[in-house]
Amino acid sequence: MTDIKKTVRNWFPLTGLTFSAFIFNTTEFIPIGLLSDIATDFKITEAHAGLLISVYAWFVALLSLPLMLIVAKMDYRKLMLSVVALFVASHIFSSVAQNFGMLMASRICVACSHAIFWSIVSPIAVRIAPEGKSSIALGMIVTGTSIAMILGLPLGRVIGLHLGWRATFLCIAAAAFAVLIFLAFVFPKVENRNTITLHNLPTLLKNPALICIYIVTATFITGHFTGYSYIEPFLGQVAGFSEQLITFTLMAFGVAGMLGSVLFSRYFDRSPRTFITFAFGGVATFLLLLHLASASHMASISVCMLWGVAITAYNLVFQSEVIRVAPEGTTIAMSIYSGIYNVGIACGALTGGAVCSYLSIKWVGYVGGAIALTVALICFRPLIRRLYQ
Repeated sequence: MTDIKKTVRNWFPLTGLTFSAFIFNTTEFIPIGLLSDIATDFKITEAHAGLLISVYAWFVALLSLPLMLIVAKMDYRKLMLSVVALFVASHIFSSVAQNFGMLMASRICVACSHAIFWSIVSPIAVRIAPEGKSSIALGMIVTGTSIAMILGLPLGRVIGLHLGWRATFLCIAAAAFAVLIFLAFVFPKVENRNTITLHNLPTLLKNPALICIYIVTATFITGHFTGYSYIEPFLGQVAGFSEQLITFTLMAFGVAGMLGSVLFSRYFDRSPRTFITFAFGGVATFLLLLHLASASHMASISVCMLWGVAITAYNLVFQSEVIRVAPEGTTIAMSIYSGIYNVGIACGALTGGAVCSYLSIKWVGYVGGAIALTVALICFRPLIRRLYQ
């Protein structure tokens, strides 16, 4: 009985990190579900409101490495609790923003906490997981991401529709505060083994597999977010979805993401090349099918769900590979990866905004899919060669 209790206690910190991932991902993508409401409230266009996504992502991209170098030797427990506390305070600021500039400033504060959180959460999860359970630990973190799409983003949208978007940010602050209290009780002291500093950073950047992952991610994620950043107005304006059906589809996207997490845990180690092929080909294909599928509600929902499986598979594969190919500096390597991933988010949001402004919102899937397909065709073989040579 004592051993069982000890085993259960060992999973408490990972549970706390999973809920943290849920909340951090909810807030990262919540403007996607509230884009129209925020634009209406501040009397701006949806493309202008989309800057909340792109500017947030650019700040994460620019700050991830510098912030991690500053806190490189800090105790992980103290660092994690400080990051979540900043997250709570920033969302309270968001909820009382009186103009778009104030809302943007609060989002930049959230971006600072985001930059550090996603640099440390996966390496910490692997470190504190029971022996032989690192894949499950990573799967739990990504499950938190998927649940954010299932419950967080749609629930935030429902709250926003009924109580206003400010209430959504206030609810996120309350949930994050509850997680902060939980982590304060269960999170263990974790030794910081990082050996990478500003002086030996060039050594890390000479890793060819790591550099290939970074280049592919920056460009491929641009394609993904060209479409995904504007999925809410696309479903409403092009596919003719009702508000309720849009919310359901966003939930379905997240449910499918959980399936991607399960598939990763079971099959990636057996056949990594096949898994990567599906991730690349799936995201590109389902983006290209987005407009064609809009003629049917069922087809649109199906495409969005398959897209959710594919992008979750992609995210899990490359987080896992960054940790594997850079064991001597996982948090710094992940900070660079997080920053570059957010370059992709920012470029995708800007590209999608340009498509909406100068072409039509119905083209976001075609443009995003073309970018993703081009990256897959050019980079797939060199990437596989460097990862598994």
